[in-house]
Amino acid sequence: RPSIDRRNSMESLERKLHLEPTHEGEYHDDHGEQGPVGVTASTYLFAFCAALNSCNLGYDIGVNTDAGMKIQNSMDLTDGRLEAFMGGLNLFAMIGALFSNVVSDRFGRRASFAFASGLFIFGVLVQATAATFEVLMFGRVFVGLGVGFGLAIDPIYISEISPASHRGGLVTWSEIATNVGIVLGFCSGAVFYSVPEEKAWRYMFAMGGILPTAMIFLALFVMPESPRWLASKGRAEEAKEVLQKVYPPHYNVDAILYEIQESIDREQEAEHATGWDVLLFPTPAFRRMLLVGVGTAVSQQIVGIDAVQYFLVFIINEAGITGRGEQTAVLIGLGLLKLGCIFIAGWLFDTRGRRPLFFASLFGMTIALLLLSACFYAADLGSSGATEDGDDDNEAPGGAPGVSAPSVAVFALALYLASFSVGMGPGAWLVPSEVFSTSIRAKSMSVATFLNRSAGTVMSSTLLSAANAFTWEGYFLFLALVCLGVAGFLYLYLPETKGRSLEDMSVYFAELTGDRSVMEAEAKLRHCDGDVLSKDGTEEGTEEGTEATEETGLVTKVSLV
Repeated sequence: RPSIDRRNSMESLERKLHLEPTHEGEYHDDHGEQGPVGVTASTYLFAFCAALNSCNLGYDIGVNTDAGMKIQNSMDLTDGRLEAFMGGLNLFAMIGALFSNVVSDRFGRRASFAFASGLFIFGVLVQATAATFEVLMFGRVFVGLGVGFGLAIDPIYISEISPASHRGGLVTWSEIATNVGIVLGFCSGAVFYSVPEEKAWRYMFAMGGILPTAMIFLALFVMPESPRWLASKGRAEEAKEVLQKVYPPHYNVDAILYEIQESIDREQEAEHATGWDVLLFPTPAFRRMLLVGVGTAVSQQIVGIDAVQYFLVFIINEAGITGRGEQTAVLIGLGLLKLGCIFIAGWLFDTRGRRPLFFASLFGMTIALLLLSACFYAADLGSSGATEDGDDDNEAPGGAPGVSAPSVAVFALALYLASFSVGMGPGAWLVPSEVFSTSIRAKSMSVATFLNRSAGTVMSSTLLSAANAFTWEGYFLFLALVCLGVAGFLYLYLPETKGRSLEDMSVYFAELTGDRSVMEAEAKLRHCDGDVLSKDGTEEGTEEGTEATEETGLVTKVSLV
């Protein structure tokens, strides 16, 4: 742990850190710097390396969107087996996510990146060489485990190396990388366009081993360990070295390190534990964190995004776009649009806040899904009329009714994917990565990722069956209603977290829920530190200050991020 004597007075700490109190109760350094922290080139580099890990999931989604139909034709798979293959990734990702905290908490964030990439490489190579469906599913197990590990660790690592004022934009890099992977997966179909189907999908899978191989190298030789993980393990000097890389030179990282350790101590004082019992028997503040973090992660999947993306080829085929070249062009266009919208979200999350983007995202998705439902409903009516007249020219292959205006369906899909990327996509990983306290962040993220993948498994492994049972228009109408339900949930429970440091969160949620255990732990730490200062930096009535703090629910603390 950082070598800071918590029984020293705050006056002594102030001299050590060269801090001066401001009229707002916050602190700035003796260089006079105030306001948002800048981002160093190292921070960008490390965030880029971490985000690259999410390309694995994106590539799998993109490559299977195009390869799914090829695999079905090559291996003569039923719809049920194809659904099992597509949904299998999320199923096994659940397991990887659930156990990711074991590696992450015990061996560090870097080890998790390397381990996840190793699993993914093995899995894609098995898939690429599979001769039977059983071997194909065996490879799917390891691909899913690797994805689950990676999804749980990416946003944690980026949030733990990022200043609060830039965290929203940097954490969205994971979602950007996912969509880069999706576009690369779509493009792999174009690369092997002239290759026979039975070989093309194998080459497409094999290409998936390139990015995780690079990820292993970056994790071992380029990326530093998370400073917050190092601090939690008592490796203060190493944590300080990393902080010096990710914060500008004029910032006194001792103050930031102090705040990190203070947050860890506060959480442990409030909970008296850091194991699974913290999650199983949480205080009101921790319970609200779990509701917000896990609820947001699950919401991302129940709006149907993975299901729609995995079966995009089937949907646009049902919409009347049946040519292989046309389908590939539509996929790449949709992928690029989705990617571009995430760049916009990365900027807006830090300037406009989390809540507005979530609601704008859900509104756009609802409109898009209603439009899709109406589009397919109109096609069904037109198809029925044509059949009665003995004219079935509008039917798509396989006996499914083709949509009379494919461009309308493509527009609706574009609106759905773009709206998702502006809020629900990156936000569903940003919120869990920042609301959980340091002592439970890895465990909580593993739970959030587990349930996120669970929802994804259900949605992606039942799409074709649901569409056959309830029609496409019924399925899209159902998703629209789900989006409205998610909007109601977020309106009631999601607080605005823009601009707050990770160390703020436990106290912030304690104030929201009236959790006295966290507030009392904060007061105890204040009493030890003499944390209530007068204007000239000398210690002032601690008892009165604590009483005032309890009355206002506000916390005066060292905050440079």
